[in-house]
Amino acid sequence: MLAFGLGTHFVPSENLRSLENALEKMAASLDSPNVAATSMIINKFAQEATQPTYKMRLILGLIRPDKIKEWSNLKRRKETEDQVRLNMINQCFCGESCEEILSSLERLATKVQEKWVHDAITSMKSANPLGLKIFLRTIREGRTKNIKQCIETEYIAISHVLGRTCSNNFYEGSRAMLIDKDKKPQWEPSKLEEVTEEMVAKCLSISFSEDDDWLPLQLPTKANRSNVGPSKL
Repeated sequence: MLAFGLGTHFVPSENLRSLENALEKMAASLDSPNVAATSMIINKFAQEATQPTYKMRLILGLIRPDKIKEWSNLKRRKETEDQVRLNMINQCFCGESCEEILSSLERLATKVQEKWVHDAITSMKSANPLGLKIFLRTIREGRTKNIKQCIETEYIAISHVLGRTCSNNFYEGSRAMLIDKDKKPQWEPSKLEEVTEEMVAKCLSISFSEDDDWLPLQLPTKANRSNVGPSKL
């Protein structure tokens, strides 16, 4: 996880409870999140993630002495394959739009025989086009938002989806997959290129009428934290 950038710190399981308590204590003492203070606390409990050495693996019986060279070559090849796959993922999904991402995947599919590439293409082509673009927009914009802003954005989007203020796609998908089970949803719009920026923007904006019976999201305040059960880390 750390090697691929999917994690930032390694905290041993026996330290998780202490880390959680320290973070809760900090949160209770501050009016707003403090990145520097949070990082300092996490670093206090984090440790460098290391792989077992050859000697340790031999002691544990994980590697036969006559297989050390073979295991070393296999490990090196696996690391190379993982890095190549990560590079392919980054190249495909760095596109500015869903159309660019799909085109990148289709070009890659003509060069490599990777199951995940074909699965990704199939998934994108069968998914709700409007939903794909909403999802991509929220992911990209979420990079610069705090957790409260992200939750509020998702709440607005879900309110539009369930309220059918932008489309009927959620209910059409439910019909096709759960009710009639024909697995042939009739999306509206039916193609990615037919989904405009205005459609996506509307699904992420507070553009509800009085008839929609919409209420803003009310998140709990710090005063209510005592009513929340302990985390199950």
